Amino acid sequence: MELRQLAYFAAVAEEGGFGRAAERLSIVQSAVSQQIRRLERELGVPLFDRSTRHVRLTGAGERLLPEARAVLAAADRTRQVAADIRAGADGVLRLGIVQGPGDRIFRTLNELAARAPRLQVRPRRLPLPARLAAVRSGELDAALVRALGDAPGLELLPIWTDPLYVALPAGHRMAGAAELRLEDLADLPLRLAPREDNPPFHDLVTDACREAGVAPPPGPPFTTFQETLAGIGAGAPSWTVFYEVTTLPEIPRVVIRPLAGLTLTTSLAVAPGPPAPAVRHLLDALAAVT
Repeated sequence: MELRQLAYFAAVAEEGGFGRAAERLSIVQSAVSQQIRRLERELGVPLFDRSTRHVRLTGAGERLLPEARAVLAAADRTRQVAADIRAGADGVLRLGIVQGPGDRIFRTLNELAARAPRLQVRPRRLPLPARLAAVRSGELDAALVRALGDAPGLELLPIWTDPLYVALPAGHRMAGAAELRLEDLADLPLRLAPREDNPPFHDLVTDACREAGVAPPPGPPFTTFQETLAGIGAGAPSWTVFYEVTTLPEIPRVVIRPLAGLTLTTSLAVAPGPPAPAVRHLLDALAAVT
């Protein structure tokens, strides 16, 4: 069964004859008659009574006509949805996300909903390697990534830049400074997560220290944010560097200061080439909230 056969069936029923249906469809009458016969053979029932001068629907034809119209309407809706998807007004955007900072992700999703109300967003939080692999394979349409300078096989589109902060003991000689440089902390043990836990951020900090000509001694590893800050306040003197995810905390015996000269860039990882319409909407929404 072909859609055109159902369209010819509906046209003959609505026009009351094969000739008028052929004129409406801009084809020859014999083509209409041939396709209707094929449809009748496939369905196993006659659709039209041809025994009189006027073509009339049979009982089977009357019953099947609403079904044929429903199929044709569904096909039209499918074509329209496909056109909307091509334009980016409809469809599904599969997005790899990161946490924070602040409510920026939620504001981005709200902005995207305002720009493309029928576009469904399916956010997924995955470890960085899995996030990048999913974009390469097409499992994700795009993914937010932090501190990443290169991703083979993908394009990285910078989205926003955020400051970095230092947490250090309140009794440290530099605790009263308005902001700190890496050189100010050269002799204080640095709490940094193992590289395998977050290679881009680890490399960002260690490369910046090397460029500044400092090599802080290693302190206990960064574990959770709260545990690490508690250790800085209550344990042996040490410091760490971090980016804001929620509001900056207040921890006893710990001060938090901006880190001068180093920022964190968040990018959107996408497949190479012109972005798909849904991704273009996402880029516009991201630009609107930065």
